[in-house]
Amino acid sequence: MTVAPPRSDTNAQISLVDLLDRLLGTGVVLAGDVTISLAGVDLVRVELRALLTSIRAEGSDD
Repeated sequence: MTVAPPRSDTNAQISLVDLLDRLLGTGVVLAGDVTISLAGVDLVRVELRALLTSIRAEGSDD
């Protein structure tokens, strides 16, 4: 594993691929609730709970 030196500029941009690689490498938990109500009566409720991560094979069975 290679560690890159920290960048000196504060406005450094990161590519989408690098961002996804970092997020999926460590894992991301998404959680949220959406409720649609009318006059104080809940009509629709949606709950989201998701865990996103990547799975890497340690070796190949060739």
